[in-house]
Amino acid sequence: MKISLLVIGKTDAGYVREGIAEYEKRLQRYVTYEMKVLPDVKNAKNLTEALQKEKEGEMILGEILATDWVVLLDEKGREFTSVEFAGFLAQKMVGSVKKMVFVVGGPYGFSERVYQRANDKISLSRMTFSHQMIRMIFTEQLYRAMTILKGEPYHHE
Repeated sequence: MKISLLVIGKTDAGYVREGIAEYEKRLQRYVTYEMKVLPDVKNAKNLTEALQKEKEGEMILGEILATDWVVLLDEKGREFTSVEFAGFLAQKMVGSVKKMVFVVGGPYGFSERVYQRANDKISLSRMTFSHQMIRMIFTEQLYRAMTILKGEPYHHE
Protein backbone atom coordinates (compact mmCIF):
# COMPACT_ATOMS: atom_id res chain seq x y z
CA MET A 1 0.00 0.00 0.00
CA LYS A 2 1.11 3.56 -0.70
CA ILE A 3 0.47 6.41 1.70
CA SER A 4 0.41 10.05 0.72
CA LEU A 5 0.02 13.21 2.79
CA LEU A 6 -1.55 16.01 0.77
CA VAL A 7 -0.95 19.52 2.15
CA ILE A 8 -1.45 23.12 1.05
CA GLY A 9 1.47 25.52 1.17
CA LYS A 10 5.15 24.91 1.75
CA THR A 11 6.83 24.28 5.08
CA ASP A 12 8.77 27.44 5.96
CA ALA A 13 10.27 26.52 9.33
CA GLY A 14 13.61 24.75 8.98
CA TYR A 15 13.26 22.75 12.19
CA VAL A 16 9.90 21.39 10.98
CA ARG A 17 11.37 20.46 7.58
CA GLU A 18 14.21 18.64 9.37
CA GLY A 19 11.78 16.70 11.55
CA ILE A 20 9.64 15.71 8.58
CA ALA A 21 12.73 14.60 6.65
CA GLU A 22 13.90 12.47 9.58
CA TYR A 23 10.62 10.54 9.81
CA GLU A 24 10.26 10.26 6.04
CA LYS A 25 13.72 8.68 5.95
CA ARG A 26 12.73 6.22 8.68
CA LEU A 27 9.45 5.37 6.93
CA GLN A 28 11.27 4.14 3.81
CA ARG A 29 11.82 0.78 5.54
CA TYR A 30 8.10 0.19 5.96
CA VAL A 31 5.90 1.80 3.36
CA THR A 32 5.92 3.87 0.19
CA TYR A 33 5.24 7.39 1.45
CA GLU A 34 5.19 10.86 -0.04
CA MET A 35 4.13 14.30 1.05
CA LYS A 36 2.59 16.22 -1.83
CA VAL A 37 2.60 20.00 -1.37
CA LEU A 38 -0.01 22.02 -3.24
CA PRO A 39 0.55 25.76 -3.74
CA ASP A 40 -1.26 28.31 -1.61
CA VAL A 41 -4.32 29.83 -3.26
CA LYS A 42 -3.36 33.03 -5.06
CA ASN A 43 -4.83 36.29 -3.76
CA ALA A 44 -6.29 34.50 -0.74
CA LYS A 45 -6.50 37.82 1.13
CA ASN A 46 -9.10 38.99 -1.37
CA LEU A 47 -11.26 35.86 -1.09
CA THR A 48 -13.99 34.94 1.36
CA GLU A 49 -13.36 31.91 3.56
CA ALA A 50 -15.89 29.92 1.53
CA LEU A 51 -14.26 30.82 -1.78
CA GLN A 52 -10.79 30.00 -0.46
CA LYS A 53 -12.04 26.58 0.72
CA GLU A 54 -13.61 25.98 -2.70
CA LYS A 55 -10.38 26.83 -4.56
CA GLU A 56 -8.31 24.66 -2.20
CA GLY A 57 -10.90 21.91 -2.57
CA GLU A 58 -10.55 21.97 -6.36
CA MET A 59 -6.78 21.51 -6.03
CA ILE A 60 -7.18 18.71 -3.49
CA LEU A 61 -9.76 16.84 -5.55
CA GLY A 62 -7.56 17.23 -8.63
CA GLU A 63 -4.88 15.14 -6.88
CA ILE A 64 -7.15 12.31 -5.75
CA LEU A 65 -7.94 9.24 -7.84
CA ALA A 66 -11.28 7.44 -7.72
CA THR A 67 -9.56 4.40 -6.19
CA ASP A 68 -7.79 6.32 -3.38
CA TRP A 69 -8.93 5.91 0.23
CA VAL A 70 -9.16 9.53 1.40
CA VAL A 71 -8.73 10.43 5.07
CA LEU A 72 -9.15 14.03 6.15
CA LEU A 73 -7.14 15.24 9.14
CA ASP A 74 -10.00 17.13 10.71
CA GLU A 75 -10.73 18.38 14.21
CA LYS A 76 -14.14 16.67 14.08
CA GLY A 77 -12.68 13.30 13.09
CA ARG A 78 -12.25 10.13 15.13
CA GLU A 79 -9.43 10.13 17.64
CA PHE A 80 -7.11 7.15 18.00
CA THR A 81 -4.39 6.11 20.36
CA SER A 82 -1.17 5.29 18.52
CA VAL A 83 -1.95 1.56 18.80
CA GLU A 84 -5.48 2.11 17.46
CA PHE A 85 -4.10 4.15 14.56
CA ALA A 86 -1.71 1.29 13.75
CA GLY A 87 -4.70 -1.07 13.74
CA PHE A 88 -6.63 1.27 11.46
CA LEU A 89 -3.73 1.24 8.99
CA ALA A 90 -3.34 -2.54 9.25
CA GLN A 91 -7.02 -3.00 8.45
CA LYS A 92 -6.61 -0.94 5.27
CA MET A 93 -3.39 -2.77 4.34
CA VAL A 94 -5.05 -6.19 4.41
CA GLY A 95 -8.10 -4.85 2.62
CA SER A 96 -8.19 -3.81 -1.01
CA VAL A 97 -6.84 -0.29 -0.40
CA LYS A 98 -3.91 0.38 -2.73
CA LYS A 99 -3.35 4.00 -1.78
CA MET A 100 -4.36 6.03 1.25
CA VAL A 101 -4.33 9.79 0.93
CA PHE A 102 -4.34 11.79 4.15
CA VAL A 103 -5.25 15.43 3.63
CA VAL A 104 -4.48 18.55 5.67
CA GLY A 105 -6.79 21.39 4.66
CA GLY A 106 -6.12 25.08 4.55
CA PRO A 107 -6.65 27.50 7.44
CA TYR A 108 -10.46 27.33 7.17
CA GLY A 109 -10.81 23.58 6.71
CA PHE A 110 -12.30 21.73 3.77
CA SER A 111 -14.93 22.51 1.17
CA GLU A 112 -18.16 20.53 1.21
CA ARG A 113 -17.08 18.65 -1.93
CA VAL A 114 -13.90 17.44 -0.18
CA TYR A 115 -15.93 16.30 2.83
CA GLN A 116 -18.25 14.40 0.47
CA ARG A 117 -15.32 12.66 -1.25
CA ALA A 118 -13.63 11.60 1.99
CA ASN A 119 -13.82 8.01 3.17
CA ASP A 120 -12.77 8.83 6.75
CA LYS A 121 -11.98 11.75 9.04
CA ILE A 122 -9.48 11.47 11.87
CA SER A 123 -8.22 13.94 14.44
CA LEU A 124 -4.67 13.81 15.72
CA SER A 125 -5.71 15.79 18.80
CA ARG A 126 -8.49 17.98 20.10
CA MET A 127 -5.86 20.72 20.27
CA THR A 128 -5.13 22.88 17.25
CA PHE A 129 -1.68 22.75 15.68
CA SER A 130 -0.18 24.89 12.95
CA HIS A 131 -0.48 23.46 9.44
CA GLN A 132 3.29 23.10 9.38
CA MET A 133 3.54 21.26 12.71
CA ILE A 134 0.75 18.83 11.86
CA ARG A 135 2.85 17.56 8.94
CA MET A 136 5.65 16.52 11.28
CA ILE A 137 3.27 15.15 13.92
CA PHE A 138 1.45 13.04 11.31
CA THR A 139 4.69 11.74 9.81
CA GLU A 140 5.97 10.74 13.25
CA GLN A 141 2.68 9.01 14.08
CA LEU A 142 2.77 7.12 10.79
CA TYR A 143 6.31 5.97 11.58
CA ARG A 144 5.22 5.01 15.11
CA ALA A 145 2.31 2.99 13.69
CA MET A 146 4.64 1.10 11.37
CA THR A 147 6.97 0.18 14.24
CA ILE A 148 3.96 -0.99 16.29
CA LEU A 149 2.82 -3.21 13.43
CA LYS A 150 6.32 -4.69 13.13
CA GLY A 151 6.63 -5.22 16.89
CA GLU A 152 9.65 -2.94 17.11
CA PRO A 153 10.58 -1.14 20.35
CA TYR A 154 9.93 2.50 19.35
CA HIS A 155 6.51 2.71 21.03
CA HIS A 156 6.10 1.98 24.73
CA GLU A 157 2.81 1.14 26.40
